[in-house]
Amino acid sequence: MKFDPITLEILWQRLVSAADEAGAALLRSSFSTIVRESYDFACIVTDTKGRSIAQASESIPSFIGTLPRTVKHFLAHFPVETLKAGDILITNDPWMGTGHLPDLSLAKPMFAEGRFIGMVATTAHAPDMGGKTGSADVRDIFEEGLQVPMMKLMDAGVANETLIAMIRKNTRVPDQVIGDLWAQIAALQLLEQRSVELARENRFETLDELADEIIGRTERAMRDAIAKFPDGQYEYSLQADGLSEPLTLKVAIDVDGERIKVDYAGSSNQVDRGINVALCYTASQTAYALKCLLSPDLPNNEGALLPIEVTAPEGSILNHTYPQSGQSRTLVGHFLPFLIFGAFETAAPHLIMSGAGSPLWSMQVTGQDDGGRTFVNKIFFNGGVGALHNRDGYACLSWPSNVSNVPIEMTEQQSPLRYEFKRLRGGSGGDGEYRGGLGQEVQLRHAGERPVVIGFHAERTQTPAPGVCGGRHGSTGVLQINGRALTPAEQKRQHRVEPGDVVYLATPGGGGFGDPEKRNPERRRKDEVIGYLA
Repeated sequence: MKFDPITLEILWQRLVSAADEAGAALLRSSFSTIVRESYDFACIVTDTKGRSIAQASESIPSFIGTLPRTVKHFLAHFPVETLKAGDILITNDPWMGTGHLPDLSLAKPMFAEGRFIGMVATTAHAPDMGGKTGSADVRDIFEEGLQVPMMKLMDAGVANETLIAMIRKNTRVPDQVIGDLWAQIAALQLLEQRSVELARENRFETLDELADEIIGRTERAMRDAIAKFPDGQYEYSLQADGLSEPLTLKVAIDVDGERIKVDYAGSSNQVDRGINVALCYTASQTAYALKCLLSPDLPNNEGALLPIEVTAPEGSILNHTYPQSGQSRTLVGHFLPFLIFGAFETAAPHLIMSGAGSPLWSMQVTGQDDGGRTFVNKIFFNGGVGALHNRDGYACLSWPSNVSNVPIEMTEQQSPLRYEFKRLRGGSGGDGEYRGGLGQEVQLRHAGERPVVIGFHAERTQTPAPGVCGGRHGSTGVLQINGRALTPAEQKRQHRVEPGDVVYLATPGGGGFGDPEKRNPERRRKDEVIGYLA
């Protein structure tokens, strides 16, 4: 079947709109703040082969690459002839999913007049899966929490009550976890309904022919974008704080005509704590960075990924093996986009961004309120974004994760923590012709009557976000409990926080771009007046 451009655009946008509608339904019906407030989820439509056709616009960027892989794993595990209308598949396997256990991935086969026409799928970050919450201080996957192998959550529309009971029994906040799970199911049902309606209206046997056209055009556009880039080999390396010693991340990029090969040989070996990164997550963050660099307006589907090959040595920090843990994979994985950008600093300075004050910082607060109710509250804190060749970096923006902050009022309602201040961190953005984005300063006091456990995720307290093309680096971060600065290892583990204790954090600033001597004097004066340089 051939599609004229107008018809193709209408059909394509209908699928994207359906994914967006499903995403909105998931947000409205979810129970946890990590989904409802922070938008840590994704919804996609695939063809019968598991190739992604459309994705919800507000999805987490890393899920662009991981969720279609998961659908393909589902189809390999469950042959089509074993699937029925009403089935819903589930797993949180890190190597087949998103790289860590908290992300629950669900997929639903779609049928029209008895024919299998494609799949819909969703991933959402559960507020708790048991284990050691919010901490990189786990020695293997068994300490992360409950593992859900590939299985059926629903069989012909009948819920697997045994599995649901198992999940409830192994989580601290079962109502939130199961509530979010039903929200995902509702999103899948809505996305299936819209996709089947489209197939019936247009008398499609399956979604495969439409997928061929959409994916083919996207792949062609991505290959054209790569072809405009100078062929050659590009390399870059950086250091991260790590745990007891710094980590090395190294990349070699080969641009050859219409294809790109990215290899991470030379990066540190995997470690016996939870900061390892599964190859699925490494590949996804890599593809996201290259898409931002080469063709940022290209739609998110399988075609954008096909010209990109990603490899990393097995057993390295970027391709860890079972049973090593990747619970806190963002503490390493979020460095990868700038690692890619750094390799292209000389060849394409106008396309890249300076180093950002990421990885994303977070606190997972677990305990019982004064009434004895167990709570788990996840709070994100963003650093400054790096500057571009023509623009200052944004302050306190989540990159590359794209999650939203949990509102102060929500945190104070659901935990005993009280904000004493939350403000921009003046002077944290790296100087340059264009200034790096500012981090933030936050101070919280435990105002409850019972101790809580806080698992921290913090990075760049030793290694600042670099500037590019002569720009200065951003400020490093600070994390303290009762005035004592935590070491890099302590910043990635759980701490018992007593009533009256104070937590202070200052997230890193983004790097500057270009020679500071070339900065517009009026911009510098304005920064000084409003306190950005304080």
